[in-house]
Amino acid sequence: MSLNKITKTIENDKHSWVDVLIGAQMLFVAFGALVLVPLLTGLNPNVALFTAGVGTIIFQITTRGKVPVFLASSFAFIAPISYGVSQWGIPATLGGLVVAGFVFIFFSFLVKINGADVINKILPPVVTGPIIMVIGLSLAPIAVNMAMGSGIDASLPKYQLIIISMASLITTLIVAIWAKGILKLVPIISGIFVGYALSCFLGLVDFQPVINAPWFSVPSFTFPEFKWQAIVYMIPIVIAPTIEHVGDIMAIGSVTGKDYTKNPGLQKTLLGDGLATSVAGFFGGPPCITYAEVIGAVTLTRNFKTRIMTWAAIWAIAMSFIGKVGAFLASIPSVVMGGIMVLLFGSIASVGVNILVKHKVDLSISRNMCITALVLVFGIGGMIFDFGSYVLEGISLCGILAIVLNLILPRS
Repeated sequence: MSLNKITKTIENDKHSWVDVLIGAQMLFVAFGALVLVPLLTGLNPNVALFTAGVGTIIFQITTRGKVPVFLASSFAFIAPISYGVSQWGIPATLGGLVVAGFVFIFFSFLVKINGADVINKILPPVVTGPIIMVIGLSLAPIAVNMAMGSGIDASLPKYQLIIISMASLITTLIVAIWAKGILKLVPIISGIFVGYALSCFLGLVDFQPVINAPWFSVPSFTFPEFKWQAIVYMIPIVIAPTIEHVGDIMAIGSVTGKDYTKNPGLQKTLLGDGLATSVAGFFGGPPCITYAEVIGAVTLTRNFKTRIMTWAAIWAIAMSFIGKVGAFLASIPSVVMGGIMVLLFGSIASVGVNILVKHKVDLSISRNMCITALVLVFGIGGMIFDFGSYVLEGISLCGILAIVLNLILPRS
């Protein structure tokens, strides 16, 4: 072998190891948001790590390794999963999530047949904006109750619990606004770290489950059951993550200078996201969605290799088999999460407002005002349509209402 070939081989090996480490960094960026969803909804965080890794690999295969994104737990499904678990149990809720992935796949076929503009025709800003606002605002009472320490059986006085939640919240705010470099991309982890440290200092954390947990453990997979009530409830929820997906694909395209809506095509990215979501639901994990945090990390590092995301996925799968990871995450007091949720759910609602503002939706026009007003009041007020064996309420009701009104109300 010539000296040039030896040198080239060494350089390739060096770059491969660098990619492995950068992949771990990408997972670190996504980690806080990834595990937050299962911790809030009662799903297993180790399973969420596993399904995020598998979902990302499925996405990379579907898009032929052309889009440098990482897929993991979707915030849009926090409220629907929590409601579904309380109404029908975890297996039935997972069945609804599996079918929700098929809706992504349906949208991918629509795009393939009619072009990318069909998404905006079915789901214009006047529909998606209010729905996303309802997703965030409907969660506000949950966030506030957790931040105040509701449900915690502890000897600590209420004011100390509020101090913990506000410390988590303030840390998250400070990091999100004033931090620099890679630290700016991990505000959730920073908030959890400070809140957890304070909880330990005040004696709120029990380390015994972490000590007892094994190092190696197969994730506790839960397989779905299919109940039509849960399926019908979950289908309209896909509206919000579909819009988020399209926005993320355009965002990463603007960073890399490539139009991923044409190559590999929006139909391929939606198909990959749908398959990832269905597979995640089948194993007991939350739905997968492209992660804006990781897109921010790509923007910062200017490293556009898709194999880095593959390594991040491999790291996620490997970590899912470490039993102590799940035990540690389960030891985080809910009051710590409550402080972060206050900001998180408010941010979701703000995204809905931003959609209306960014697209200049004129609420002085009667049809726009009626759609927005009815969706907000039905969603936040808790309107219920009870048909006996099936109840339509919450985000599902708002999604159907917004789409129907947009189709039937005159545009002039």
